[in-house]
Amino acid sequence: MSFSSLQLLPLLVKQLTRLGYEQPTPIQQQAIPVVLSGKDVLAGAQTGTGKTAAFTLPIIQMLLQSKAMAPQVNDSVDDKQGALANYTQTLILVPTRELAQQVHQHVEKYASGTDIRSVIVYGGVSIKAQANAIQAGADIIVATPGRLLDHLRNRVMSLSKLKHLVFDEADRMLDMGFRDEIIEVLKRVPKERQTLLFSATLDERIFKFSKRLLDSPQVIETHQRNSTAASIVERVYNVDSKRKLSLLSHLIKKEDWQQALIFSRTKQGADKVAAQLQQAGVNAAAFHADLSQAVRESVLTQFKSGEINALVATDVAARGLDINELNYVVNIELPFQNEDYIHRIGRTGRAGNTGQAITLLSVDDEPQLIKLEAFLDRRLPQQWLPGFEPDLTQVAPVTRKTKKGSLKQQARQKALAKSKRK
Repeated sequence: MSFSSLQLLPLLVKQLTRLGYEQPTPIQQQAIPVVLSGKDVLAGAQTGTGKTAAFTLPIIQMLLQSKAMAPQVNDSVDDKQGALANYTQTLILVPTRELAQQVHQHVEKYASGTDIRSVIVYGGVSIKAQANAIQAGADIIVATPGRLLDHLRNRVMSLSKLKHLVFDEADRMLDMGFRDEIIEVLKRVPKERQTLLFSATLDERIFKFSKRLLDSPQVIETHQRNSTAASIVERVYNVDSKRKLSLLSHLIKKEDWQQALIFSRTKQGADKVAAQLQQAGVNAAAFHADLSQAVRESVLTQFKSGEINALVATDVAARGLDINELNYVVNIELPFQNEDYIHRIGRTGRAGNTGQAITLLSVDDEPQLIKLEAFLDRRLPQQWLPGFEPDLTQVAPVTRKTKKGSLKQQARQKALAKSKRK
């Protein structure tokens, strides 16, 4: 299948060819025609599958077609209704600054050579500069919820003529506590609009939340629910908690890793791991929300260029990172939220490339592993690394939630939830 077969305009197909795009990915094949038809969409798509193009390309096309029709509007119509360019017609809401930057860059690439104007809006930078850019005219605004509401409350902009509303990585927005902000944004947009909701995971929470956002949506899932990309090889190393950092630095040096994204649950943990890796001779840096935007951008640039080999990040900070050919993702500890495991390892194995997702598992992590495997509905392969064998005299803590009987109950509840959806 080609991009031209998806009813995209020739100028967009030519631009994709210039960018090196050869064939549409499964999510693009399924979503682009549906979005072009004007329907609402609820899509489950893992990171690295081309989902950004799946919603930005058809939206750019519809905006171009609206602009082409604008001169035909009757001059007697109120100027505010006739001058489409004076109003933002598309809002793309994202959970983090890094994802906002990524989506905005894609919009600019796809819309290159057209008169579509896009503005990026997020916190941590000058609000006045953003206000000036918005007031100069923006067809598309890519924004994080908090800073967007700042502009709306300051009456810098209006969403009264909005035609397309996109929620990208909606599950992460809920995880980060943006529910109230989303509800406030909904009060400021027209009821008659097209709404697209993209999420790496489609669970009961997302389905429930989508009911207040979407109108008879087309549900699109390109992978089995709660699955990981086939191009990712998962490895779990059993190791004592005190030796995790030694094992990690050993892997980085022995296997000559050029880039490794390492996940920590906390900002303090990220700082500690980065410092310990530096002491072990690994060029590492922390990446989390307590760092200024300038520092984060500098660290990310150094990581992408290879000056930094190990980036130690929290889940919130790493969401939306777009790093080409990232071969290694490491869980220094399992996340508290099972969905975050999929998000984490989805940073590698992108766009058809292969990648390795490595988890360092100590005895204290085993209760969380039981819950994760129930969520994934499969076992993760475990192994020992010679020289770093775990102390078998240690015993995993047993709680009511992590007993085998509880694990079976979780599996039954999961199966029941799936049958109800069908």
